[in-house]
Amino acid sequence: MSDADRVTGTIRLMVVDDHAIVRRGILAYLDAVPAVRVIGEAADGQEALTRLAAWRAEGAPLPDVVLMDLQMPRMGGIAATAEITRAHPGVAVVVLTSFGEVERVHAALTAGAAGYLLKDADPGEVVAAVRAAAAGEVHLDAAVTRQLTQRLTGAPTGLAALTPREREVLVLVAQGHANRRIAERLVISERTARTHVSNLLAKLQLSSRTQAALLAVREGLIPPPG
Repeated sequence: MSDADRVTGTIRLMVVDDHAIVRRGILAYLDAVPAVRVIGEAADGQEALTRLAAWRAEGAPLPDVVLMDLQMPRMGGIAATAEITRAHPGVAVVVLTSFGEVERVHAALTAGAAGYLLKDADPGEVVAAVRAAAAGEVHLDAAVTRQLTQRLTGAPTGLAALTPREREVLVLVAQGHANRRIAERLVISERTARTHVSNLLAKLQLSSRTQAALLAVREGLIPPPG
């Protein structure tokens, strides 16, 4: 955030979608949301990267969150997400798309997306995902979470479905650590930490870090607060 935005708690946002009408609708809604300021838009992933590079070269503050469509000409959302999270690690990407196939979701999360929403999501959920991403958290659409967990039928469920590393990450999430701190503690990249968080939320059929923390307390992984 810029100094002024940091003082006010304003989230700087960029919208990337190849349909101008969709961008107009998203921009119109978000412009009316307190503490969210739309600073730019792009029609595809390549244009988004060009704009981010230009802002960076000018010393201008970058967006805190990018709302990213998946299916776009020149450069789609998966490739753009991977490049943004690599070149601009302080910028979080939330995918907002019509496609909820498990393969696309996994690809987006692996590329570093901090959230995945379908375009029929309630506007309030879009805002919640943006705020979660700006806070270093992960937010998954409930329908997307169901799609992911359908693949786990017949497989271990609950904590048993987590890898040892994902259990470590769950404990750190429950202790209130952000992705950057988790990465430092486990000596991994922040992007890898974010992917672990996304995967464990999907396996546990949860949509937020808060829910994960409550589950960790309930399962005895950490003691209850106070």
